[in-house]
Amino acid sequence: MKIQMQSVHFDADHKLLTFIQKKADKLDTFYGRIISGDVTLRLVKDEAKANKVFEITVNIPGNRLFAREKATSFEAAADLAVGAIGRQLKRFKERKTQHQSDLNFSYRTEEV
Repeated sequence: MKIQMQSVHFDADHKLLTFIQKKADKLDTFYGRIISGDVTLRLVKDEAKANKVFEITVNIPGNRLFAREKATSFEAAADLAVGAIGRQLKRFKERKTQHQSDLNFSYRTEEV
């Protein structure tokens, strides 16, 4: 999957970007028709330790999925956000297959 990555107010390490790309590539196992993705890494000026924000947007045919997570490290936030997108993709795929099977069932009952 092609991912656009940007970091706001800092320069992201190549190691971090590689980690994020590997995590995002695993999303193809949930739904193979992903078009593209956008990742934004942001540092929030808080007194809290969890000041790293990871945002991911995944574009699929006819829809756009989004997740935002905040954690003490970008790796932890990426794990959480990619997991959330994975769950959204599973739900989307289940609804789509359920809808297709409902349509097929209705066509079969009308023919009888």
